[in-house]
Amino acid sequence: MRSRVLMDGITGAYPRAVYRSIGFTDEDLAKPQIAIVNSWSEATPGHSHLRELARCVKEGVWAAGGMPVEFNVIAPCDGVAQGAGMHYILPSRDIIAASIELMVQAHMFDGMVMLASCDKVVPGMLMAAASLDLPTVFVPGGPMLAREYAGGKMVMSDIKEAMGRYQGGEITAAEFYDIEANTNRTCGACGMMGTANTMSCLVEALGLSLPGGGTIPAVEARRLHLARRSGRRAVELVRQGVTARQMLNRRGLSNAVRVTMAMGGSSNTVLHLPAIARQAGWEMPLSVFDELSRTTPLLAKFKPASSFTLEDFDAAGGVMALMKELSPLLDLDLPTVGGASLRDQVAQAQLKRPDVIHPLQQPLAGEGGLAVLYGNLAPGGAVVKQSGVSPKMLVHRGPARVVNSEEEVKALLLGGRVKPGDVLVIKYEGPKGGPGMRELSIPAALLVGMGLGDSVAMITDGRYSGATRGPCIGYVTPEAMEGGPLAVVEDGDTIVIDIPNRRLEIELTDAEIQNRLQTWSPPPAKIKRGFMCRYPALVRSVQEGACLWSSPSAE
Repeated sequence: MRSRVLMDGITGAYPRAVYRSIGFTDEDLAKPQIAIVNSWSEATPGHSHLRELARCVKEGVWAAGGMPVEFNVIAPCDGVAQGAGMHYILPSRDIIAASIELMVQAHMFDGMVMLASCDKVVPGMLMAAASLDLPTVFVPGGPMLAREYAGGKMVMSDIKEAMGRYQGGEITAAEFYDIEANTNRTCGACGMMGTANTMSCLVEALGLSLPGGGTIPAVEARRLHLARRSGRRAVELVRQGVTARQMLNRRGLSNAVRVTMAMGGSSNTVLHLPAIARQAGWEMPLSVFDELSRTTPLLAKFKPASSFTLEDFDAAGGVMALMKELSPLLDLDLPTVGGASLRDQVAQAQLKRPDVIHPLQQPLAGEGGLAVLYGNLAPGGAVVKQSGVSPKMLVHRGPARVVNSEEEVKALLLGGRVKPGDVLVIKYEGPKGGPGMRELSIPAALLVGMGLGDSVAMITDGRYSGATRGPCIGYVTPEAMEGGPLAVVEDGDTIVIDIPNRRLEIELTDAEIQNRLQTWSPPPAKIKRGFMCRYPALVRSVQEGACLWSSPSAE
């Protein structure tokens, strides 16, 4: 075991003495040392219950003959960090990954159990798992319960859209307050198919959590049982020598892309899966997502793209049932942390609700949830969640309304200065220009809530929430701050969007674009102090997962 390098012999007296002072015994110090990597926090409902889950994990580790050692990582909340705070959210992913690597390597732990729920925390932990390649089990926190409301169900994304409904006079102040105050009814990840639940489902699809890890509600006893079993499995994986990169490889991550497409998952996977792949030693360009989306049917849609919630997904059989339907398109000859092969694990699943998870031969759509668009406005690609776009807006042509920040586009929308047919173009929100590639989820929700989702498109080099719906195209590459064509779009320019044919064009000649670029200069940096003034010089492009590493590590 790796820990023996530190613990054995005369030189091991120093770390042994440190651990004894915490309460560990000589007997404990001879056991496999399992890092309990916990993102518990009082700052977000997705992590507020993870202390209890960690207690169950540690009980499982002790029962299997291991020594659990818990430490924490940061876990900022996307829901809280709106506006100026959003600059700091995507960068936190790489800091989470680096902090885990530093801690685990410094203490030479033998294995890890990762407890996480939210948008950047699960990807950050996956990046660390891919880099460290140790025996690793994930215990996602699970989704919060939805609220019964007006004959349907309501989750976090409905609160955002209610802002637009209230602004448009569709609901009263009292109704708006009721939605705000009572929709989020439990701890857990926000109950829509946003980035948090998408990534937790993908952890299960990768075989890195026990079955049910992606969808069991946060408050159910089943999640406590799963946590205890996960602690046991972490010790067993150390003894068996099963490590994370046996699942976090090209085959497993290709499966993850197909599962994303089949369940209408978050567009943010185009940032996170490539970043994870780079930690494992290889590249995953945007073209992979479009190639796999074109050949993966859409089998399920969840809030906000449909009325179904993560509870419905769980009741339908969850991730394993989805993968069973999708199995002809997947590579299932991979191990899992549960001990069975992925093929055997999927074979045991049952599809209980075909209205939620459609059979492969009767899909909701012939293509997956995401599409990658190319053209003279996005030579390196742009991404749209096509499963959330109204058929009326799959093809659109209209005049550009240009702004340079999220704040400016919110002012346009709230000021009633957006007309049907417009194409809102938001520049300088990419990884470097943001800085930090802010998520424009509030403007996107306002657009839909104000009834403009069938007539107004939005284009940006920033990103969108996994819970975004409507004609919102993001991740435009190259970004405006790097001199991409988006930088020189002007008010009144005609923009052409053709999602079925994967086109994103501005009706200008190449010569006109180049002439504008010759007189263009980047705006001054928005943040001039602290980590975020250094970030733009370090961060890579969307094509490279917007991560801080300059090149992939060796296989």
